[in-house]
Amino acid sequence: MANLKEVRNRITSVGSTMQITSAMKMVSAAKLKRAQDAITQMRPYANKLQEILQNVSSSLDTSENAYARSTGGKNILIVAISSNRGLAGAFNANVIKKTWSLIKNEYNGQNVSVISIGKKANDAFKRTDHHIHGTDLPHNLNEIFDKLTYDNVAPIAEKIMEAFTTKQFDKVILVYNQFKNAAVQIVQDEQFLPVDATKSESGSKSSVDYIFEPSKEFIVSDLIPRSLKTQFYKALLDSLASEHGARMTAMHKATDNAKDMLRDLKISYNKARQTAITTEILEIVAGAEALNG
Repeated sequence: MANLKEVRNRITSVGSTMQITSAMKMVSAAKLKRAQDAITQMRPYANKLQEILQNVSSSLDTSENAYARSTGGKNILIVAISSNRGLAGAFNANVIKKTWSLIKNEYNGQNVSVISIGKKANDAFKRTDHHIHGTDLPHNLNEIFDKLTYDNVAPIAEKIMEAFTTKQFDKVILVYNQFKNAAVQIVQDEQFLPVDATKSESGSKSSVDYIFEPSKEFIVSDLIPRSLKTQFYKALLDSLASEHGARMTAMHKATDNAKDMLRDLKISYNKARQTAITTEILEIVAGAEALNG
């Protein structure tokens, strides 16, 4: 009977877990729809704006565009974008793993600093030598996902861009999960700064001749920073949609696993219960025969 009680408790526990994972799956599915709509509407605009940014940058001298200056320094800034919550499969682990891979391989021997957006990335790097300490750069960015809007993201991008133009850093890399669909998220390490100028196959600068209106100075001072902020905002939207997709998929698999486990436990419970009933019947029959004898 003790075995029966243990199996019954496990059935109750697994049933409660299945209800939780099923509810989390439904919540993530609802949030995914909004996040997916936001990134699918934003992506064509952001990609076209980035294309224009690269073409315009190629037609400007580095002295005219501070965001495209050629750098040979060793000060690297990595912006690791994760989530505030777990239960999303390998979503956060992939970003952390990719960031460490860049630190140990591609930027080995260079001064690498990490800005963490999201609690999981912050927990992974806050006790390391690469975490940002005592600078003018933004800290405690975990709450940005509570109200993810362009107006809230723009000041963060501005501080990072200012750190680049003042030569605190020579390169800025964004590490985030790019949303493909609910089941697939692709980890990206995208160069944010300096801006890569589009070049032809021969390696020369783009030959597109632009007519600047109202002026080239306005383009440099307004359009290019706005394009960079849009690119930064798009990375956060991608990460948010990827998070909900990864969590929905993970909770869907967890719910299916709980159903399978519940079915197996019920079979085990019924077998144990049948064995206990058979044993009791045999004991009663044996006792009756002993009394009759």
